[in-house]
Amino acid sequence: MCGIGAKQNSDHHYILICDDVPENCFFLETVLKLEGYDVEIVNSGTAALARIEASQPALLLLDLMMPDIDGYEVARRIQQNPVFQSLPILLITAYEEALIDEECEVRLAGIIRKPIDPDELLNQVQATLMSKH
Repeated sequence: MCGIGAKQNSDHHYILICDDVPENCFFLETVLKLEGYDVEIVNSGTAALARIEASQPALLLLDLMMPDIDGYEVARRIQQNPVFQSLPILLITAYEEALIDEECEVRLAGIIRKPIDPDELLNQVQATLMSKH
């Protein structure tokens, strides 16, 4: 586990990060917490699905490549559940080729490319959260 963020509440500031690389988790958590977001981190797709069931975040930042189930499968499972299908997902990836093949199968609020630019991250997070409310 990369670490667990601050409060776990259901308002529009609660963001779930799913990434299996501790350095990525730390970077995302630091940038988002500095902006006042409540952040929680899980390090697998399975853990993300369980966490969403327990407390639905306002936004999911989801890494594409993970060891147990990849980001596309996590997104598919979320969107097949009527309770969670409106959860906005920002996919994080260094791969562009895979996106062309798979993107049309899942609805994404956006794609954040690695290496992640902090300003781009915050712009996408803010735009996604604003469009949700």
